[in-house]
Amino acid sequence: MPTERGRGVLEGAAIGAALAVLAAYLGEIRGTVPLLLALVLGGGVAGAFAPSRRGLRVGSGVVAAVFAACLLTPVLRAPLAGLVLSQPPVRADAIVVLGAGVQCGTGTLDPHSLARLVRGLELWRAGYAPRLTVSEQSDLLGPASCARQSDLQRAHIRALYPQGGPEVVTLRRVTTTRDEAARVRDLARARGWGRVLVVTSPSHSRRAARLVDSGGVEAVSVPAGETRFDMTLPSPYDRLVAVRTLLYEGLSRVKAGVGGTPER
Repeated sequence: MPTERGRGVLEGAAIGAALAVLAAYLGEIRGTVPLLLALVLGGGVAGAFAPSRRGLRVGSGVVAAVFAACLLTPVLRAPLAGLVLSQPPVRADAIVVLGAGVQCGTGTLDPHSLARLVRGLELWRAGYAPRLTVSEQSDLLGPASCARQSDLQRAHIRALYPQGGPEVVTLRRVTTTRDEAARVRDLARARGWGRVLVVTSPSHSRRAARLVDSGGVEAVSVPAGETRFDMTLPSPYDRLVAVRTLLYEGLSRVKAGVGGTPER
């Protein structure tokens, strides 16, 4: 029969494994294997001692209660709406299509990237600006062999408009939205741009527009459609994705507030 300490280790490791699953989902690219292993092992160590075992139980209970409230009710609607800035499009010098990601294995655009590009092209076709910017991700965001997002976007535009498409400007080697905002600022100064339309996902729109606007160029936020979930939060799945989105955006603001660089 396992000893009390042995049972505690198993219980702690099980809680750690559950937290690791949660971290892998919520953390996206930050949910690395070393972090997940540390959660499992840390849970096992904490479970070996009565005081830390009690703390682990209480902490996991609080996390479970919070998630139950988020999943069973649309309580996140208001904070989610606070992330969104949607403005009517107006004439501008450029349409800034912010980066979202690439599926390295298949060499295709992430669905968010494609949705943003489609929205940018809609604005160009409607005559709001003569050019688009696309973003080339830095090597910090994946292996060097990964297809460049900007190359995939340019290829998509050429396929749609072999003749007479928009002027496309590439923002080179960007890691974060702050990088993109800095590149837009430099282009605006060099080319005399006064206003840009910023296209990104709805939950990213308020923060992104603020960053671009802080560079001295007027930013009008015209977000693309949300591809990950229904923002009215009708189902537990939509609410679960909303938890991840809110956590991502919240931690990005905290990181920026303490002097770090916000994630893209």
